[in-house]
Amino acid sequence: MSVTNADPTSAAEAAKLAALTLATLPVHDRNDALDIIHDELIAAKDDILAANARDMELARVAAAGGSLSQSLVSRLDLARPGKFEDMLKGIRDVRNLEDPVGQVTLRTKLDDGLELERVTCPIGVLLIIFEARPEVIANIASLAVKSGNAAILKGGKESTESFVAISTAISAALEKSKVPNGAIQLVTTRDVIPQLLALDRYIDLVIPRGSNELVRYIKSSTKIPVLGHADGICAAYLAESANADLATRVIVDSKTNYVAACNSLETLLVHKSTLDTVLPKVAAALVAKGVTLKCDPASKEALLKLGGDVASKVEDAQPADYDTEFLALTLAVKTVESVDDAILHIHLHGSHHTDTILTEEKEEAEKFMSAVDSAGVYWNASSRFADGMRYGFGTEVGISTNKIHSRGPVGLEGLMIYKYKLRGTGQISTNFGSGEGQREYKHEKLPL
Repeated sequence: MSVTNADPTSAAEAAKLAALTLATLPVHDRNDALDIIHDELIAAKDDILAANARDMELARVAAAGGSLSQSLVSRLDLARPGKFEDMLKGIRDVRNLEDPVGQVTLRTKLDDGLELERVTCPIGVLLIIFEARPEVIANIASLAVKSGNAAILKGGKESTESFVAISTAISAALEKSKVPNGAIQLVTTRDVIPQLLALDRYIDLVIPRGSNELVRYIKSSTKIPVLGHADGICAAYLAESANADLATRVIVDSKTNYVAACNSLETLLVHKSTLDTVLPKVAAALVAKGVTLKCDPASKEALLKLGGDVASKVEDAQPADYDTEFLALTLAVKTVESVDDAILHIHLHGSHHTDTILTEEKEEAEKFMSAVDSAGVYWNASSRFADGMRYGFGTEVGISTNKIHSRGPVGLEGLMIYKYKLRGTGQISTNFGSGEGQREYKHEKLPL
């Protein structure tokens, strides 16, 4: 991995060249590189955490001055319990996954001696533009190496010290491996994002990770395909038959486990019949965790009856609250008449990220999961499960809410495309057709 301040075109050219080698590198060489990266990061842990502490000190000052959000500061903190270990575990998990390169997904016999295969292959060169989260570098590097893709990384200035420390360790690792060092590059030159986004000749996919503003800017500023999401407005529907204890556990975890995450709950839709039954228990548990509830008139009336701490945390919801990714201890609450109303609300106000239903009725749950057009639709489970590690992907390059080849947490599979290989024995297309003397295609499906 090279830490470079070269001009964007030179970096992209180097990545394109390295991608040619990486795409054909045997899996044992790619796995060996991941083992070395894992060990180098362990050896450099003290230096990395010290660099991260310097970034955190500046970030807290910026947040106090209002120029940086608290959610961004939270995402920056690599010393948060378990975070560094999770980064290392992600590398190991990816290393142990099946090789995604060269998997045959279709075989067809077009004619005797003429066989077609569809085979998985790397996308090519990835451009990852991200804010804050320093572990993204290790996540991306491990997924890129394993999938045979080259990657160019451009991080935000708030994490510069952390990025460079991690990248230095990964660069040292790649020098000891068969993976070309130019296959993973951290661009440190400032203000080069517009130039990088113009390099559609070399870069095959852009993956933004950061604020809504960043993602929207990138989507509107490049011809290169973009894999990402602009918002994480996740909703939960509290149905009439919801079990109070189960629903409380799931909703509290969805909202409070890590409020700065894009899979954190932002909207709670409640069936009118739960206003005086299940909702009070849920609301009390949320308030105990410090959550402010922005309520519509019906839910506000029900919760004010409880008095005490719950009533003190109830506020009037504004229309914009149902379109807001709070990334804070704030939750919008709205009363609905039915599961159909809940589905319609999510369709109009959601972001196609992750939505969940709390119900004991299987038919209702299946209807919700079929009708809600989101990357993740859950039944009686926390929205926080929307994560590549939790899905068994090892780690992820990000979450996609696009309707392209990959949705939800994007791991190895989302970084692959395919090509068709045709093996013949001298056939030409004019020999086939419906005319006299022409052959008909057999189109016989063959085992994989």
